[in-house]
Amino acid sequence: MQISASMVRELRDKTGAGMMDCKKALTESGNMENAVTFLREKGLAAAQKKAGRVASEGLVGLVVEGNKAGMVEVNCETDFVAKNEDFKKLVQDLAKRSLRVPDLIKDTESLINDKIATIGEKIALRRVEVLEGGDLYGSYLHAGGSIGCLVELKGALPEHQDLARDLAMHVAASAPVFLNREAVDTKTLEAERHILATQTREQGKPENMIERIVNGKIEKYYSEVCFLEQKFVKDPDKTIQKLLQEAGVTVIRFVRFKVGEGLEKKADDFAQEVAKMVG
Repeated sequence: MQISASMVRELRDKTGAGMMDCKKALTESGNMENAVTFLREKGLAAAQKKAGRVASEGLVGLVVEGNKAGMVEVNCETDFVAKNEDFKKLVQDLAKRSLRVPDLIKDTESLINDKIATIGEKIALRRVEVLEGGDLYGSYLHAGGSIGCLVELKGALPEHQDLARDLAMHVAASAPVFLNREAVDTKTLEAERHILATQTREQGKPENMIERIVNGKIEKYYSEVCFLEQKFVKDPDKTIQKLLQEAGVTVIRFVRFKVGEGLEKKADDFAQEVAKMVG
């Protein structure tokens, strides 16, 4: 298998592992998915690390109106355009339209094409999420729109609005993957157990202790990736579940958009750095 600089860069972005470790993982594993697992088993990669280098510029926009909330991610090519007031207005307009238009991406093709002609740069409406039916919605935009979060609550009253916003801020900061442990699918859980067991064996632990050790690490895994089991960022003495119980409300779901998440960024100086190591 020929290892390219872009492959090493992508693996490093996904895992946070060193460049030489990434090159070795790709060489020995044969493909990207197996390389990620290889690094996890060696203890060289974070369990839930997303792409460390944002792959595209743009903004997240969101709007809450009554019992509906909408959020969009709009991408552009440069940070300069992302800061443009015309682009910011486009993003917010699209967020508002998401509440009224079922197929927003298809519906806005001509509008976006007009903006491309005006701004002179490729623009794309990447994803849309609309929530409705909740009693209250918490919303939060981080750093002007680099991350956007929505949280849907049941049993909530208008006086819970500050709590709803705090929960959305927590989602932005802690990046939960699942609502609760019941939401963790079997395939994901089995893969995590396998990786943790391999890590434990490589640490030299006795075989008869591995299952118990892995069970303990799975509990830690739940506390890291499940929203309700995470420690509240504003009061780490409480879990989110405890906070909700005290308030007498329930979180039904949450959505978190991070600009460029999972997209490949244009080649830059970092790519040249990698190329020297794999050439």
